[in-house]
Amino acid sequence: MRAVAAIAGLAALLCWPSATLAQNPVPETIQIGLSTDRVAITADFAGADLTIFGAIENVDPLISRQGRYDVIVVLEGPARPVVVRRKDRVLGMWVNLESETFDSVPVSYSVATTRAMQDITDPDSYRRLSLGANNLHIRVAEEGDKTPATIEEFTAALRERKKATGLYSERVGGVQFLSANLFRATLSLAPNVPVGTHRARAFLFRNGIFIRETSAQLAIYKSGFEQTIFRFANNHGFWFGVFAVLLAMLTGWLGRIVFRKD
Repeated sequence: MRAVAAIAGLAALLCWPSATLAQNPVPETIQIGLSTDRVAITADFAGADLTIFGAIENVDPLISRQGRYDVIVVLEGPARPVVVRRKDRVLGMWVNLESETFDSVPVSYSVATTRAMQDITDPDSYRRLSLGANNLHIRVAEEGDKTPATIEEFTAALRERKKATGLYSERVGGVQFLSANLFRATLSLAPNVPVGTHRARAFLFRNGIFIRETSAQLAIYKSGFEQTIFRFANNHGFWFGVFAVLLAMLTGWLGRIVFRKD
């Protein structure tokens, strides 16, 4: 009887690690790849769609069949200072009376999701992850004597302006699963998308719980004649200004000759 009990106890010990592994499976990971890592901006650029492919590793088959995996993909532009001005009517004219400078504001921010963001997770998770245009941590350069309400007003105006110009956008359903673990995301590039290094980020959620994040870089640059002018203006600002003034004078002189009345 003791031998039988010992064998049973040994079998229980041998089975224990496998049972533990079954209860604690390897966590999911996520990987993404861009259809291109460089986008050229020309004079006739009217916007484009960027396709990002991704894969989820160590997928739980049951969770996948129930459609409880969600992916949010973000394309975030380089961060730069932004000045927001408020105009008021004074003596019949619109005048800039107040302004606020913000530090490190993403110049563009495009989002693609598997479904509506409010259906994926709770607002606290988005704020913690700084995920979504309304949850970006936008800081003022100097608070000065402005009240929190005034700062919030300028911050809301900044976000609304970015959305109105198409630089901040959201595409619900822009992420689609091609199989149990493969997905494709389509993001919008606005016609006025700024040049620089952009970062694509993918967030994986399971049952509304954030699991993992990954990222990749995208370079957006000017090409052709526009690139030549852009480089010259940045590298030789003084001479570019002189050239612009001379060109304006020449254009005015030619216009005077062409449209002169004899």
